[in-house]
Amino acid sequence: MKRVFDIFFGCLAALILFVPMLLVAIAVRLTSKGPALYWSDRVGRNNVIFKMPKFRSMRVGTPAVATHLLADASSHLTTIGSFLRKSSLDELPQLWSILAGNMSFVGPRPALFNQHDLIALRRQHGVHELVPGLTGWAQVNGRDELPIPDKVKLDAEYLHQQSLSLDIRILWMTFLKVINRNGISH
Repeated sequence: MKRVFDIFFGCLAALILFVPMLLVAIAVRLTSKGPALYWSDRVGRNNVIFKMPKFRSMRVGTPAVATHLLADASSHLTTIGSFLRKSSLDELPQLWSILAGNMSFVGPRPALFNQHDLIALRRQHGVHELVPGLTGWAQVNGRDELPIPDKVKLDAEYLHQQSLSLDIRILWMTFLKVINRNGISH
């Protein structure tokens, strides 16, 4: 049922958001050097690596590490990078990953390939068995502000409580957080 939900609403969202996504892609290209999309190596279900697209919010050449590990993350942002991140517009290309089956609308956020501490903790708690999501229980309960052990605890809660009604609740809470720009550090 979850996969059917993802395909149906992924196609619907792609149709509705096609023009806004095209405008964001043009804005990225006009305001910074490099491609509009950044393809990031991410850890998917059962720790399989996949390529996840995002609109590029960082300058070309920024190290491929979690943003909180950069000495001064804001110095790496493009002209519109901060806006893209705070509005979550940088996440829209992940609809591709949802339609391809590498991601779901709801699940734990996919770790970067080099976030070994996060990957190990998720494996320890069985979270690696879940398809990663565009949003998740940890995102609506703290997003960038949560330490890794707390994120994994929330991801494990989702693993044990997952249901369509919880997914819909998480999507609604995500919408409200994005509108209010809550829990975003850059």
